[in-house]
Amino acid sequence: MRAEAGKIRLYSTDFFPPVVDDPAAYGAIAAANALSDIWAMGGEPDVVLNLAGFPEDWGEETLAPIFDAAAQKVKESGALWVGGHTVRSSEPLFGFAVFGEVDEEGLISNHGARPGDLLFLTKPLGAGSVTTSVSRGVSDPKVVEATQRGMAHLNMNAGRAARKIGVKGGTDITGFGLLGHSANLAAGSGVQISLRALSLPFYEGAAELAAEGIFSGGSTRGKQSLGNRVEVASGVPDWVAGIAFDAETSGGLLLAVPPDKQDAFIAALPEGENATWVGEVEEGESIVTLS
Repeated sequence: MRAEAGKIRLYSTDFFPPVVDDPAAYGAIAAANALSDIWAMGGEPDVVLNLAGFPEDWGEETLAPIFDAAAQKVKESGALWVGGHTVRSSEPLFGFAVFGEVDEEGLISNHGARPGDLLFLTKPLGAGSVTTSVSRGVSDPKVVEATQRGMAHLNMNAGRAARKIGVKGGTDITGFGLLGHSANLAAGSGVQISLRALSLPFYEGAAELAAEGIFSGGSTRGKQSLGNRVEVASGVPDWVAGIAFDAETSGGLLLAVPPDKQDAFIAALPEGENATWVGEVEEGESIVTLS
């Protein structure tokens, strides 16, 4: 598909096994997660194709809520669901290939952060701890429900606000976690990313779970893979670092906002949308510091 002059076509895909027990929540979260990449690049999704694999014994009572909730999210995004492909799979998988478009001058990338930019995060952290508590049978239903709502929330308004005020650097926070995606932003932009532990927002109940050592496997993998690309200050609690290394499912956008545009960015967000200042971009070696 060729873009019009002055436009850039965007392509992304993401699918994963269930991270929650509720079928409708799974469908909504998977759709929101797949759509997020397009808004993270400053664009708008226009077409999606479904990718799915389900066990043979999964019936209509399980499948219908997954597809119905996903369809509502795609409709909310303004994109068209034009088809897809479903196979039998011993492990369930669900997600989308997403296509979109952005004006060349509106493109947001992990190469666009500049020293002096302020870093804003548009969703809380800690989804890995909450979803892991479900699999371990120690979850609080109210905590799970609130986190599911957050994960299913579209990054549409945050992406549009960033594009409106001219943000050039950013990423969404998903499988590589806050520190992993921040490290990619630092490396791509040739800057140092400085994150403030006391400013990080967390889902309700996530801090308590993390303090008990409940993380997904992404936390350990993140610590092992990032090596010398991340420096965590000695005063940062282990549970905070654990969440920052952990994978997020359908996380928020991390946006590098020029300081003279921070008020315009906050004003561009609709009522009820949040963006939390979590640090800044500095000159220096391409690393991430959490202090």
